Amino acid sequence: MQNEIELEQRFAGLRAAVTGGTSGLGLALVRELRGRGAQVAFVARERERVEEVAAATGALGIVGNVADKDAIHRIALQIGGGLGGLDLLVNNASALGPVPLALLADTDCEALEYALAANLLGPFRLGKALLGALAASAREGRGAVMLNISSDAAINPYPRWGAYGASKAALHHLSRIWAQELAEEGVRVLSLDPGDMDTPLHRQAVPEADPASLKRPQQAARELLAAVAQALPRRAPAARSPVFSF
Repeated sequence: MQNEIELEQRFAGLRAAVTGGTSGLGLALVRELRGRGAQVAFVARERERVEEVAAATGALGIVGNVADKDAIHRIALQIGGGLGGLDLLVNNASALGPVPLALLADTDCEALEYALAANLLGPFRLGKALLGALAASAREGRGAVMLNISSDAAINPYPRWGAYGASKAALHHLSRIWAQELAEEGVRVLSLDPGDMDTPLHRQAVPEADPASLKRPQQAARELLAAVAQALPRRAPAARSPVFSF
């Protein structure tokens, strides 16, 4: 019980942004963060679904595709303007590459390019665009964390997971470099693997998998936020965050 109280205090009033926030792990993170009193903005591509999740959670919904280079500046402005700053950025949105999964030799260049745009370049561009806000939060003593969602496919060379695995491997290493470079700014960069989860993305990749054998996204979200909490300074109890209205 004490750990739960401390965890809620770490997140009460925290300004957090989550990409891919309308399904799977992203949605679970939005719900968990809101439940702990954080102010949350989330990004996803489908307007109707964004509006549904925003209405249900009280989070700020932003329609956008992080794989689209031209959308990044607008997304970053909406996050910063809507939250009044940023303490936590979760780069969660991901693309598998070809579906059904294919051997690398059978993967179209365009499919590999899109996986890299969504899984590597999107987090890099958005992180770069929001780095000033994160660094300002660190200077103010609020703490600043960038969490990039990784995968065991970033480490293990699974056949037919080439586009996804290569892009996640690049993101994992980019995260490690950024962690070194941003340490002096007080910005913590984490690259964490949530494990195999029962999500729409996993069902696309492995439709024959037994859902009962997979981790629930809610459990993964709680585990990830526990790791984020360790990277944040202790915070005094804050008032519950507002519900956004549109």
